[in-house]
Amino acid sequence: MSLVKALLFTASTAQALEWADGTGRLPALGWNSWNAYHCDINESLILDAANAMVEFGFKDAGYEYVNLDDCWSVKSGRDNVTQQLVPDPTRFPNGISGLADKIHDLGFKIGIYSSAGTETCAGYPASINYEEIDAATWSAWGIDYLKYDNCNVPSNWTDECAACVYSLNDPDNYVNGTCVDSDDYCPAGYDYSTSNSAKRYANMRDALQAQNRTILYSLCSWGTAGVEQWGNETGNSWRMSDDIQPAWASVMSILNMNSFILNDVNFWGRPDGDMLEVGNAGLSVAEERTHFAFWAAMKGPLLIGTNLYNASDDAKAILLNKYLLAFNQDAVHGEAAKPYKWGTNPDYTFNATYPAEFWSGASQSGTLVLLLNSGADSQNKTADFAEIPQLDADATYSVLDVWTGEDLGSATSSLTVEVASHDTAALLFTS
Repeated sequence: MSLVKALLFTASTAQALEWADGTGRLPALGWNSWNAYHCDINESLILDAANAMVEFGFKDAGYEYVNLDDCWSVKSGRDNVTQQLVPDPTRFPNGISGLADKIHDLGFKIGIYSSAGTETCAGYPASINYEEIDAATWSAWGIDYLKYDNCNVPSNWTDECAACVYSLNDPDNYVNGTCVDSDDYCPAGYDYSTSNSAKRYANMRDALQAQNRTILYSLCSWGTAGVEQWGNETGNSWRMSDDIQPAWASVMSILNMNSFILNDVNFWGRPDGDMLEVGNAGLSVAEERTHFAFWAAMKGPLLIGTNLYNASDDAKAILLNKYLLAFNQDAVHGEAAKPYKWGTNPDYTFNATYPAEFWSGASQSGTLVLLLNSGADSQNKTADFAEIPQLDADATYSVLDVWTGEDLGSATSSLTVEVASHDTAALLFTS
């Protein structure tokens, strides 16, 4: 057996996909082309992104993947002889292998994209029924990461019933955990690990495992088909929602959804809230801070989705925050930060506008506390030690402002801070 071959290992709650070289134990850090460029990608642009990551300190901060998304191949079909996917020769004149060599020379790993269907979401050739060929091709090219989407599933691979999943595009169909229109949904207690979706994604996992190269496996199944039941044994991360948009409502919607499934997070596997929109038009600086703070604290993959040369200094500083990156990448504490109080709504209320506002999580550096203001005006938010699972009610702690690095002195029993609209106070408490 190859030393890089993946194994299925039984954790306390579920099986997990474990790579022998440690890949996937912690969330992926990197950059992806889609949010900034969609289909308008080429070799020069990808290399520019990698060089920007070096220039602005992202490589030194631990970001390691440079990932191509959709539209990298020719659209007309596969090679008639080998049946391999064919890189677009105009966009990638040195092929993906040549690009991979250059990315590796810069000290990064490289990722690629396909879909568990007949075509990708943009209509390019995809990988269903070609899993072994494609996995072997990517391995030969030097690929280190696969994002595997869920578009254009053929009729013989569709599921017999659907899982109930909240969608921001149809919010009225989902009321506090229940889909109102339940005619097409699977019955209670349904075993989604037997679904065709689980089998489609497992087929690619098996093909990747057969290679003599580690290729981190990122499932992009949009939270469908009960992926929370089988995602951890199939991939290293699994998308839990629709695509993110550079809009406050989208960030809050995904945060709200993810807050209810964080028991699925630990070493080797995690729900994926989708790529970062920090640096793209549509979010204020306060909203970017909230977006990044929670994506880091929920310990999903952190994949930058902007042109770093055009991103503001504020955006780059947010993405480089050493305290939040350290929490996300903690090698001792695998669990995510979780809500300890909802705030605006009663605890455990499913609400895409006002999600849980009071969060905490353990780390080697101390206890991270996040205080979200989802309202329209500034608010005072109090971290009450008696409510925070990792703190003692009457103890005294040193407090650090995660955004500024400022030592806020000591606090006993509680700490109150003013939080601007749509911003999040991020505080680190140490004994």
